[in-house]
Amino acid sequence: MSQQFVLVDVKESVARITMNRPDKLNALSDAVLDDLEEVLNELETREDVKVLILTGSGEKAFVAGADIAEIARLSVVEARTMALRGQALFSRIEDYPKPVIAAVNGFALGGGCELAMACHIRLASEKAKFGQPEVKLGIIPGYGGTQRLPRLVGRGMAMELTLSGRMIDAAEALRIGLVNHVYAPDVLLNEAEKLASEIAVQAPVAVRFAREAIHNGVDMPFGHGCNLEAHLFAALFSTEDMQEGTKAFLEKRPAEFTGK
Repeated sequence: MSQQFVLVDVKESVARITMNRPDKLNALSDAVLDDLEEVLNELETREDVKVLILTGSGEKAFVAGADIAEIARLSVVEARTMALRGQALFSRIEDYPKPVIAAVNGFALGGGCELAMACHIRLASEKAKFGQPEVKLGIIPGYGGTQRLPRLVGRGMAMELTLSGRMIDAAEALRIGLVNHVYAPDVLLNEAEKLASEIAVQAPVAVRFAREAIHNGVDMPFGHGCNLEAHLFAALFSTEDMQEGTKAFLEKRPAEFTGK
């Protein structure tokens, strides 16, 4: 199911998605976005896939940004269409029913940083670099960066990074909360797979509802978020996995979840 610019490898319920345009530092052209969308569509329906890992090919870049050659020739109307298309795809990742982990192995700049931010969890190599340098090109982030960055690191830090176009290293990204963990380059994917495996053995519906409660509830008033949590909590009591999970606990054995 791999596409020209997006490679897929599935092993033990975990799908590794590799952005594969190393000669262009995995830049996000229209063709790359097409391939990524096709892969996401196919993986969503595969019952053998529980968690996704998104990374970049080569040693230099996760995704170094959008394809500047494509951007440079856009009209105003085409630029808006491009932004809306990228925003829709990245929102699709953010709303994806299966957890998506970004394993940021190098440059994550512009659209690459926006792609990482759309993922549910971010792990970074010590060599990773992050930034929204669009102002250096006379534009601004267009794939949701102005909205996700302040939600992750706070308004002031988001303003600083976006208005200056400054690039930060993995240690700084960890300090401000942009990434969850930083690892040596040679163990990054192993650590991402380890975390993915920890998630993959949990009850799939519960994992999906927990992600939904956090993602949708965080921007609600606290009471509304708690109401959402209570609704999703109660809904899980109609699942076979809830019955299996509690029964297995009482019987002191591993649970065997089916996603039902």
